[in-house]
Amino acid sequence: MMSAIDLFSSNRAVSNDSKGKYASKLLRVLAFLAVIVLTVLALLQSMGVMWSQTGIHVLASLIYSTLIALPSMALLQWVSVRFTDRFPRLILLMQLCSLVCTALLGCLAGGLVLQFIGGYSSGAYWREFRSSADFAVVISLLIGMSTVKYETMRSRLQSATLELRTRQLEQERAYKLLAEAQLSSLESRLHPHFLFNTLNSIAALIPRDPQLAEDTVDKLGSLLRFSLSANHSGLIPLSQEVKIVRDYLEIEKTRFGSRLRYEIVVPLNLNDVKVPPLALQSLVENVVKHVISQRPEGATIQVSAFLSGSEDKTRIHLAVTDDGPGFSLDAITPEHGLGNLIARLELLFGSDGQLEVTREKQKTAVRLSFPA
Repeated sequence: MMSAIDLFSSNRAVSNDSKGKYASKLLRVLAFLAVIVLTVLALLQSMGVMWSQTGIHVLASLIYSTLIALPSMALLQWVSVRFTDRFPRLILLMQLCSLVCTALLGCLAGGLVLQFIGGYSSGAYWREFRSSADFAVVISLLIGMSTVKYETMRSRLQSATLELRTRQLEQERAYKLLAEAQLSSLESRLHPHFLFNTLNSIAALIPRDPQLAEDTVDKLGSLLRFSLSANHSGLIPLSQEVKIVRDYLEIEKTRFGSRLRYEIVVPLNLNDVKVPPLALQSLVENVVKHVISQRPEGATIQVSAFLSGSEDKTRIHLAVTDDGPGFSLDAITPEHGLGNLIARLELLFGSDGQLEVTREKQKTAVRLSFPA
């Protein structure tokens, strides 16, 4: 699956390519118009057409506009594409110099064209140049820099739109992973062995401990409801997650009895800390499936949570420790419950979300950590 960064880079490349095609098409149109104008002027000159004073002014404006606007747009496009990333601090000065140069060169070329068609005598060339150069430079700077400003604002707007779209795609993918986790959890809860064993345990409890049987039914219903309706905001209070973990362990304890031993050590002041739904429960379920159910002597599970860091960079740590044989994250596949959890952490917290497995004193600890 394409990552969000790859998608954003691809969209930006498509946007730049579209801008380049649009600019090239516009330049071709202007060049075509310039060729037509110069061709018509040459034909009229060859026919010996006499120009009035008003006609000379109109032609002069048309010639200067064509010979200045076309090179200015082409040079601005080339400078912006070629040097914006390489010299960001000098790009404005380079654009200004480009506009001044094209204005002056356009005036020089325009004077030659006017002299060619008989607009004025050869002795008036420099006088015409001095009178038109100042005006051409001012107009070129005004229009050129306005165009640059407009293109800059449009580019920023497009970048902001692409970034927003990328974040929306990331959020949608996070929701999808959450839904997959909920579905996976629900499927594991609804697994025939789990349900049959739980119901058999409840049936055995009814004659000798009806209250415990009723409590187990309530816990099973609570677990199934939570699997179906986890908070779609992506985060839930830690107290709610701990309750689900406790219910799950109590249900499994009716099956495994003394083989399942657990302890939950979560300070009350962390109850309102937000955590991904089914995150802690996935760690506990992993121990029950791969350790307790596989060992005749069972295992002891400890669930804990604590904070670390400064006030502005506080992190929450969730840990599930057991005295089983341990495992490595290298063996985890994306389809595995822990693989799904790792992907959700990456989407929710980026590089700030971490999952690690450590082995110390014959115990395995799986720890989640992310900004609180």
